[in-house]
Amino acid sequence: MDLNERNFMIIAAKHYDANASSGAEEFYDDLKRFQYLKRLFKRYADENDLKIRLILNHLIVLYNCFGPYATNLLFFKLSEYHEYLKPFVIMLNYMPDYIEYETYRIPSSSIKMDDGIIKELRNI
Repeated sequence: MDLNERNFMIIAAKHYDANASSGAEEFYDDLKRFQYLKRLFKRYADENDLKIRLILNHLIVLYNCFGPYATNLLFFKLSEYHEYLKPFVIMLNYMPDYIEYETYRIPSSSIKMDDGIIKELRNI
């Protein structure tokens, strides 16, 4: 099943670790983390304000909930911020050879990375 906006919730629910949650409300709270990350990356793009630890916390929770499939969900939901997201995903050791969603099959090697984020991640 190709990941797209119409089936995002179904695929997310399929990959969600229900053992780690206490119900549907927590599932929806975890889905909000995609929006939080989008806001954090937008703030970095607009104001050069990088909340690196907050971004990492959200990503770690998402990977704990959705497992390795979180990578495709993240790149789909944050399509305009691939260059910001990739360094974090590499640091967490979840970067696959290809990112797949909708009709895209993007080689990870073709996604550029933001130098400022790389520098900050190396300082952790």
